[in-house]
Amino acid sequence: MNHEYRQHFVFSIHLSSRGFAFVLFEGPESPYDWGIKEIRKRRKNDITLTHIRKLIERYRPDGIVIEDYEAKESKRSERVRWLYRMIEHLAMTEHIEVFRYSRDAVRKCFTSVGARTRYEIAQAIARQIPAFSHRVPKLRKIWMSEDPRQSLFDAIALGIVHYCLAHPHP
Repeated sequence: MNHEYRQHFVFSIHLSSRGFAFVLFEGPESPYDWGIKEIRKRRKNDITLTHIRKLIERYRPDGIVIEDYEAKESKRSERVRWLYRMIEHLAMTEHIEVFRYSRDAVRKCFTSVGARTRYEIAQAIARQIPAFSHRVPKLRKIWMSEDPRQSLFDAIALGIVHYCLAHPHP
């Protein structure tokens, strides 16, 4: 007998002005792969989309989780909004379901553990998934630029919110 086993993956993507971060989940507390890709060249959207397409072809996820860039509280640039639309189009052509969650949904999901800010959410994630504990960025002061690792935690948070809302635990 030949039984083909296929893992079920959820691919969480967070775009930033510097590139993108991704996390591939097997389950709510089971990251399979993750990374941060900084893109400092011209044609950022084309290069970003190419990298994301390669990751999708490599892992064949069952769902893609992104930020709800059309939510009222979203302050994304038009370039990033366009890129999110292109990711959705790519997912549609690959027959992959897309899930969008707002920053408000992320905040609401993490308030149960006392985390409200992005930094507090990153700390809560590090406590929940020890593989990320050494990657928590330092607390950002207002004069500091954002640590690229923060986008990784934003991607993780989106994935966790997906499992929290789409597949709630009893």
